[in-house]
Amino acid sequence: MRYQAIAVALMLAVTAAGTAVAGDIFKWTDEEGNLHFEDRPAGDEPERLAIQSKPTDPARIQAMMQARASSAAKAAEEKAAATPEGPSPEELQAQAEERAQLCSSYQAQLQKYITSRRLYREDDNGERVYLDEDETLAARERVENQVQEFCSS
Repeated sequence: MRYQAIAVALMLAVTAAGTAVAGDIFKWTDEEGNLHFEDRPAGDEPERLAIQSKPTDPARIQAMMQARASSAAKAAEEKAAATPEGPSPEELQAQAEERAQLCSSYQAQLQKYITSRRLYREDDNGERVYLDEDETLAARERVENQVQEFCSS
């Protein structure tokens, strides 16, 4: 569907652009040596460029866009067909090991948060900024939620 919408939008743009009138293009160099291309002569010695253009064939553009859309749809279908339905046993094992490591890490962090008298964070200068009671409770709650997330089956 998305490719069809893009194709329709491109088709409208090409059709509208096909009615544009071609004009003269001039090339000139300014005092600083910069090259310019404009539709009006400017500078000391503007050079008129011989540019030829042909009207766009809307049918050819539409056929090209439909071919691209069908090719992209086919590639997406092939990719979906090639993708297995679920993670492999190795991927499941790796995910379980990662969860176990995170669980252990968050449990240790929670234990530290519970037994510490005061919690702190480091500011941009590397100095300690001690947390007040509300910030400490919020930090403990965040770690408790992570323990529940990673340590529950």
